[in-house]
Amino acid sequence: MKKLIVLSGAGISAESGLKTFRDADGLWEGHSVTEVATPEGWCNNPALVMEFYNQRRKQALEAKPNKAHEVLKELEAHFEVSIITQNVDNFHEQAGSSEVIHLHGQLFQSRSVADESLIYDMDHWELKLGDLCEKGHQLRPNIVWFGEAVPMMDIAAEITQQANILVIVGTSLVVYPAASLVHYVGNHVPIFIIDPHQPEISRRSNHHFIQEKATTGMGRLKEILLKDHI
Repeated sequence: MKKLIVLSGAGISAESGLKTFRDADGLWEGHSVTEVATPEGWCNNPALVMEFYNQRRKQALEAKPNKAHEVLKELEAHFEVSIITQNVDNFHEQAGSSEVIHLHGQLFQSRSVADESLIYDMDHWELKLGDLCEKGHQLRPNIVWFGEAVPMMDIAAEITQQANILVIVGTSLVVYPAASLVHYVGNHVPIFIIDPHQPEISRRSNHHFIQEKATTGMGRLKEILLKDHI
């Protein structure tokens, strides 16, 4: 069975009602990224950061996976599918996808500020100051903030190198290091890029553009893959 590797970004969750990473004015829900998505922001105002992610969780609980997520699950009947996502929501898992790697952390997890290995699943939306890990240290969102290392990057690169087919959906390929994953596949590997607007990347003969939003674009991709037996 061929390996279908998927790199997904905010665009695939946007159709479920989640706002994409930043608005056109560069703000995220009215806050600058430095306020709510950096270690410095956490040090300066942990209450603000905590509330920001509490609201993101609350919003995510009110939304559901969409057809694009569901098609990725359906493709597991024909391919060995691995999803590498920049998204922190759990919609891929909710849709039933078997292998999902979160590059930027997971919204419904917390972790200790003192021991990065102490990670806890959350089944609720609220994390509070005073919530402690088993060693007595404050819990923070298990999110990879700007300026922090991306611990899953090496694993993601290794998986991408195994691709027989690479699919890029919902990401403009401007956030690094995630955007560098496209360079880990050879010129013989077909790369399908699903985006209403073609990302500004160096074009190669193995690039195939589907200029549609994620839900309709993934449906079109499934037709292509199964019709052409790629």
